[in-house]
Amino acid sequence: MRKIQMVDLNGQFEAIKEQVNSKFATILETSAFINGPEVHGFQKDLETYLDVKHVIPCANGTDALQIAMMGLDLKPGDEVITADFTFAATVEVIALLQLTPVLVDVDAETFNIDPVAIEKAITSKTKAIVPVHLFGQCANMDQILAIAEKHNLYVIEDNAQAIGANYRFKNGKKQKAGTIGHVAATSFFPSKNLGAYGDGGAIFTNDDALAHTLRGIVNHGMYERYHHDVVGVNSRLDSLQAAVLRAKLPLLNNYNAKRREAARKYSKAFKGIANIEVPVTVNGCGEICDTCDCHVFHQYTLKITNGKRDSLVQHLNEKGIPCGVYYPIPLHKQKAYIDPRYNDADFPITNQLIKEVISLPMHTDLDDEQIAYITDTVIGFVNR
Repeated sequence: MRKIQMVDLNGQFEAIKEQVNSKFATILETSAFINGPEVHGFQKDLETYLDVKHVIPCANGTDALQIAMMGLDLKPGDEVITADFTFAATVEVIALLQLTPVLVDVDAETFNIDPVAIEKAITSKTKAIVPVHLFGQCANMDQILAIAEKHNLYVIEDNAQAIGANYRFKNGKKQKAGTIGHVAATSFFPSKNLGAYGDGGAIFTNDDALAHTLRGIVNHGMYERYHHDVVGVNSRLDSLQAAVLRAKLPLLNNYNAKRREAARKYSKAFKGIANIEVPVTVNGCGEICDTCDCHVFHQYTLKITNGKRDSLVQHLNEKGIPCGVYYPIPLHKQKAYIDPRYNDADFPITNQLIKEVISLPMHTDLDDEQIAYITDTVIGFVNR
C-alpha cells in the first residue's frame, strides 16, 4: 500500500507538469512576475468558471478577507458576526481592522454558522455577517440572505474551503459558493481544492463599484501609478502561482468529484457503526448521492461520540494514518479573542464539536486500499 498522506498533491502535479514547467519558463524568460498575462488570464478564467463579474486576485486568503472588509468601508467599532467554530483568520482580520467580532454558535450537523444564532446576535452596531463555508459546503444562504436583507447587513462569504461547491436555493436555483453574498474571499493555499504552489487568494463580487475599490486596495490604493486614491495594501497574486492555478482550474470539477467519491466510500464503510457520525450535506444528503454537488469535501470530518476522539488520533498516528482536529479550541476561548461579552453557555454545539471532530485523509488520489485500511482502523478502535 502507498504511504497515506493527509494531502497528496503529487498526482495532480504529474498531470499538469509539462504545462506548468512551460509556463514557468515563459514567465522567467519574460520577467513578467507581477500582474503579468498569467494573472490576468487566470482572473478571466475564474470569472467564467464561477459566473461572477469580478475576480480580484491577491496574495493570500487572509488578505482577501481583510481587503473585502476594507472595500465595504466598515468603521472601527462596527460589529461583524461570524462563526465560533472556524480557523482564526476569519476573526483575525475583523480585529485587525478594529471592528468588533461577534462570535456565534454553529449547526450540529453541517458545522456551519447557525442562522438562528445570527439573528439573536444582531444589534444596532451590526454591519456584516461572515458565513464560513466550512469543510467544503455552503452555510444556509437562504436564511442568511433573508436576515441580511431584513437588517440591511453586508454578507461577506469566507469561501476558503468550498470553491467549486454549488448552493441550491429553496427555489431550485443553483449558484457557486462565493458568488452569493455582496463579496467573498477565497484562499489558494496548496492544500485547498484549488491550490497554488505557494500562497494566493482572491476576492469575488458582482458589484462593479466595489470591484473598482478592491482593485485599488490590493495595489497600494493606486489606479494610476503614484496616485493613491484610497488607503491600500500590497497584496498581489504572482504570475508563477497564477500559472499553476490556471493549469488546475479546468480540472477543479474533476478534483472535487474525486473527493466526493472518496467521501462516499468513507461514509459507506462507516454507515450504521455505533459512535461514529458521518458528514451530512446542507441538503440533508448523508450518503452523498451521485448527483450531489453541494459539498466538495475540503475535509472529511467525522464525529466520534463515545469520548475516544483523542485516543483515536494517537492510534491513527501509530498506524501511519495522518489525521487532523479542526478545530481543537473555539475562537471564544482563544487567548487573543477572549471577551467578557461571551458566555460559554451560548456555544453548546461548538463546545461539543471540539471534543468529537476528527478529519481523515482527503485528496484526489486516495485509493480503495488506503480507504479500506483507514476505515477498518477507525472502526476497529472506536468500538473495541
